Amino acid sequence: MGHTARILLLGSGELGREFVISAKRLGACVIACDSYDGAPAMQMADAREVFPMLDGAALRAVVERHRPDFIVPEVEAIRTEVLVELEGEGFNVVPSARAAQLTMNRDAIRDLAAGSLGLATSRYRYAENLAEVQEAAEFTGFPCVIKPVMSSSGKGQSTVHDAAGLEAAWNYAVAGMRGDRARVIVEAFVAFDYEITLLTVRHAGGVSFCPPIGHTQERGDYRESWQPAPMSSAALASAQEMARAVVDDLGGHGIFGVEFFVTGDEVIFSELSPRPHDTGMVTLASQNLSEFDLHARAILGLPIPASIRARPAASAVILADRDGTKLSYSGLAEALAEEGSDLRIFAKPTSRPYRRMGVALATAGDIDEARRKARGAASRIAVLYGE
Repeated sequence: MGHTARILLLGSGELGREFVISAKRLGACVIACDSYDGAPAMQMADAREVFPMLDGAALRAVVERHRPDFIVPEVEAIRTEVLVELEGEGFNVVPSARAAQLTMNRDAIRDLAAGSLGLATSRYRYAENLAEVQEAAEFTGFPCVIKPVMSSSGKGQSTVHDAAGLEAAWNYAVAGMRGDRARVIVEAFVAFDYEITLLTVRHAGGVSFCPPIGHTQERGDYRESWQPAPMSSAALASAQEMARAVVDDLGGHGIFGVEFFVTGDEVIFSELSPRPHDTGMVTLASQNLSEFDLHARAILGLPIPASIRARPAASAVILADRDGTKLSYSGLAEALAEEGSDLRIFAKPTSRPYRRMGVALATAGDIDEARRKARGAASRIAVLYGE
């Protein structure tokens, strides 16, 4: 006799929302959790729980109340030592409690990649106060990039060009930290040609790769992404080899967003998320199975295609520019007027400056045209802030 899979989703933002839709299509029951009510994924889920996920006791209580088949983290800021305990008690943490623990902190995943796995990374040091930041910058040289070891969506990240800028960068990083660790990574600025996200699916049948996704960032947060990103076959093979090494080490089943810097045929490992990636929202338009579909299939033990193809497509974000609560949107008809354009409005209950409120998607005959269409569609959407 069958059994409906119960999924406890930890974090209920826009990526969680799309994952809930994919999981529901496969018959799962999803309990969506976040620190505030009415989060995007909660609007689609079977049930919701509102609590701070850095509260270990609250996290354990919710898990014990729902007894899920799968605990699926959608954010970094979770009391991961509780996930380790729960996994030890027989709960299935996706992709693994160790993956959640290592990637919650940039230092742990970087040390794994550069250390035991021997992957190419930038020169880097850690620092826990301004004096250590200054020492680290002497080691890496200028320009250097300073970012909290624990944050989300690029918060607290800055590029520093000389010693005079270090104190402001340290203060900005501390202000942008999540959790309770005043620690930053100082790394040499890599003068790369471009950066990619390689969505890597680890599943019962092995490891599958999506075509590479190119992206641009501002303020440390993604603004546009496109797929398939052009790169040499040598660079792609190198990225796939590194991604496979990391996901096999982390174990478990699910999708991983593995980020690389690329210069010519040379590939440098940057970061990894053991979950769907924001730049991967382009797969909602480019792939027959989006990154969220692939994540749901891998978690539920369902088949994943060995070869995943993508048609030329792009995404462009829709940002808020102020704080607001009674939100609505205009320009949808204009944005959707051009053939191949699509939208995802995230329905977040509140806005703040630079908060991602939606994404425009577009398909076209080539990537440049898709990017133009996506940018155009995004520019036609206005966020309206009610009183």
